[in-house]
Amino acid sequence: MEILFVTHKYPPVIGGMEKQSFELISGMKKHAKVHTIVYEGKESRIIFFRLLHRRIRQICREHPGISLIHFNDGLIAAFSLIHYGYRHLKRSVTLHGLDVVYPNMIYQQLILPKFNRFDQIIAVSSATATACTLRGIMRDKISVINNGVDTQTRPQLLRTEVDLLLQKKYEADSKNRRILVAMGRPVKRKGFSWFITNVVPLLHEDFLLLLIGPVSTSNTLKLLGILPAFLTKPIALLFGLPEDEHAINQLLDSPHIAGKVIRLGRLPGADINHILGIADAFVMPNIEVAGDMEGFGLVCLEAAMCGTRVIAAASGGIPDAIQQAKNGQLLPPGNSILWANTINNLAEIDLPAAAAIIDYTTRQYSWEKMTEKYYQEFMKITG
Repeated sequence: MEILFVTHKYPPVIGGMEKQSFELISGMKKHAKVHTIVYEGKESRIIFFRLLHRRIRQICREHPGISLIHFNDGLIAAFSLIHYGYRHLKRSVTLHGLDVVYPNMIYQQLILPKFNRFDQIIAVSSATATACTLRGIMRDKISVINNGVDTQTRPQLLRTEVDLLLQKKYEADSKNRRILVAMGRPVKRKGFSWFITNVVPLLHEDFLLLLIGPVSTSNTLKLLGILPAFLTKPIALLFGLPEDEHAINQLLDSPHIAGKVIRLGRLPGADINHILGIADAFVMPNIEVAGDMEGFGLVCLEAAMCGTRVIAAASGGIPDAIQQAKNGQLLPPGNSILWANTINNLAEIDLPAAAAIIDYTTRQYSWEKMTEKYYQEFMKITG
């Protein structure tokens, strides 16, 4: 099989979709001859999309053995709908969640239904697949393939060593505290401001929430502030702007939160693994936001691979990543009392030991397993 992969989500940019693109393309080289058109930041995105049609046709002319083109997200797939000259080839697309529910009338009513022109739709979760069918995409074209996770052993430090790391490197005093970790970009659906507002005040005094993830610049916040209200949400979703940033900053300045939450910002991967390795729990308190969804729950798997107890909202595609009592605990989104009671009684949660959590996650969610499933699905449409 000879495949052309096309994606604008790719390293060196860091993110879940970028990681999935890299691992899929790298892993597929074991099964097929692979060609790529990927955005690596060497030109503007505008130029990348403007030249995309020409580049696809050129590669297909130079490599007539290509039988399948795979577009690795809905945005780039949508652009390809106006292309011509290679429609005789099989075309496949991966949909991640937001690229299905994006709240724009033109996209929802005029563009998304045309995805039925693709020969194959791969959804990263059951929730994403359901969102597709609700919008008129034919169910027999949809397959669900969950994302994977890096299953290499994570280096871990002792609790005392992590306390020292946090103190010296990040000026965070974690001694004699039970540690909760939340991680991600400050977008509304992640539920960070909701959790700090509604759950943190109900927790026992010895709990400390460490919030890991990018801290947005003042210029980004100014952009959100000057946008008209009807444009704020779709633009913020399209570009991943930090809608929750202002609320988080206000909460961290409030007296009743002081000392209970520390925002660490973006951290090196090794430091994240060390912190997760000693954390009492990792929390992913997503809330329901109209026009947005968590397509999967990769960050939950990354925490589970450190043996960390995961407590996550049963929202969007997260239940595809966290299996109840096997590698985490699922809770209803937005139920602050239940969330607080669960965390306050962590010792009573019936979850496997760290080694069992790691073992289950490794067996179910390796990148190799994901790639093998993609290969099997590609074979179905190429013969």
